[in-house]
Amino acid sequence: MPSVLFKIAPWCLLIASNVFMTFAWYGHLKSRTTTMLMAIVTSWLIALPEYMLAVPANRLGHNVYTTAQLKTGQEAITLVVFTLFSVFYLGEAISWKTLVGFGFIFVGVAIVMFFK
Repeated sequence: MPSVLFKIAPWCLLIASNVFMTFAWYGHLKSRTTTMLMAIVTSWLIALPEYMLAVPANRLGHNVYTTAQLKTGQEAITLVVFTLFSVFYLGEAISWKTLVGFGFIFVGVAIVMFFK
């Protein structure tokens, strides 16, 4: 039986990884004053720590979870991080249609995670 640490650590690492990746992919949208090249280089520099968190998360997680569970959980984390980023960093409102769509995705996540 895996310890609680091995069950929780992958998700903590994936949350941190997703924060970096969300900033790498979308952070440059807040300020359009930088050049495209600078946005690309900056995004790559932000993405490096993301990979340094995601790879260990998946290595550790694969001892406890299937790859389908890890990927599905990662997508759910991405939606939550992206929503918080959109609202609090970019100042965008999330529509009810987006929330309903995300809700359907979370139903799929629940099916993959809890029905073996």
